Amino acid sequence: METGLSNRVALVTGASGAIGRAIALHLAAEGAAVAVSWHTNHDGALDVVDAVTRAGGRACAVHLDHGSPTSMPRVVEDIAGRLGPVTVLVANAVRWPSFDADEIGGLITSLSANTVGSVALIDAALPAMRTAGWGRIVVVSTDIVAQPMAGPLAYATAKGALETAARVLAVREARHGILTNTVRPGFTLTDKALTAPFLGPDAVAAESAKTPTGRICTPEDVATAVTYLASAANGHVNGQTLSLAGGRELVRG
Repeated sequence: METGLSNRVALVTGASGAIGRAIALHLAAEGAAVAVSWHTNHDGALDVVDAVTRAGGRACAVHLDHGSPTSMPRVVEDIAGRLGPVTVLVANAVRWPSFDADEIGGLITSLSANTVGSVALIDAALPAMRTAGWGRIVVVSTDIVAQPMAGPLAYATAKGALETAARVLAVREARHGILTNTVRPGFTLTDKALTAPFLGPDAVAAESAKTPTGRICTPEDVATAVTYLASAANGHVNGQTLSLAGGRELVRG
């Protein structure tokens, strides 16, 4: 399959984490130059950049604060100066509200970073995509939007709002050759999933048993789907939301 990503420049937000890292490495393997954004994990971002460059690719690390939407044009301009104009944007980063915050405070924080920050970044990248007459935007959401669970109200609400923004962009920007889609990973096997006190190996085993595929999502699963949607191989999928939960959403309980 020809992905047409050679000489494209991709920005992957939250690329210092497990899912973002996998996405960045997959895009780089297809020939894209990759801007790896980080907020707190600088070393993780540099590790991804090192992995790309050792494989013969081009990459750079950029600091990105989703809580500062006015900084987004500067970040996009910096990437353009180092790698070239961004024509692929993967909005993967997430800012979790503090679990001890009040619900309204957490909602404000989550909407500001996860929704407003991401939309501001997309808006900053759009002019270059329109000039190129080609662009791909992929939003990484969560299946909690489709299957709500008790607890993460702020996170689910922010991701749901971002999905709506993605659908609007899909309608508005397609005439410029820009396709926008969303992926919804289910419970995903990362180090955090295995070690977090509210998840852990028991939760992994329980969710795997409930999933038709017999396992839960991996970062590689997400990266493979995102790479297709972000590539020229995708010529007509636009405004869609792809579940990566292994059919878990079809099963009750």
